[in-house]
Amino acid sequence: MNEILDTMLARRATKRFDAAHKIPDETLAAILHAARTAPTAFNLQNWRFLVVRDPVIRAAIKEVAWHQPQIEECSALIVLCADMHAYAKDPGRYWKDAPEDMREKYVTMITQYYENNPAMQRDEAFRSAGMAAYALMMAAAAHGYDTCPMDGFDFEQVADIIRLPKDHALVMFVAVGKGTGALPPHGGRIPDADIVAYDRF
Repeated sequence: MNEILDTMLARRATKRFDAAHKIPDETLAAILHAARTAPTAFNLQNWRFLVVRDPVIRAAIKEVAWHQPQIEECSALIVLCADMHAYAKDPGRYWKDAPEDMREKYVTMITQYYENNPAMQRDEAFRSAGMAAYALMMAAAAHGYDTCPMDGFDFEQVADIIRLPKDHALVMFVAVGKGTGALPPHGGRIPDADIVAYDRF
């Protein structure tokens, strides 16, 4: 448990990466597989991970992402997206290992909860993708890699560059790689008392 807490406390947004470092394919696959353990409502697994490797596409993204260097320097640029219509795409597959009566029950619940409710589709997808992003960062740290969660980019232009499907939403990036240079001083955390409340505000 201490290793998990130490990793959480040590995590920093890394802005510069060793551009020459390559993550082995099997390591990246293991990181992404671990990120899939993040929870989703009704087990929809509605996050999608787009790994951008093509330097031409990365350069195009950097142009619409405030020219942030980590876009091109990181070993793996992961674009987290959310499939907002995952609920309607063969929902039985999310419960394929459950008993038939349980599977049928959840398929009915999934349909009733999300159908004709675009706000819930989007909200749920973004919640899921946010949890997956943190799971991805922790998994990367377990493999000795640094990360940078990012949203400093033009969402519409990036969606066009990556040919984002119409029923998907672009959530954020996570840059993964070997950090270089000293990190700037930490900005600091506000007191727990300013964040934590009990029973009512």
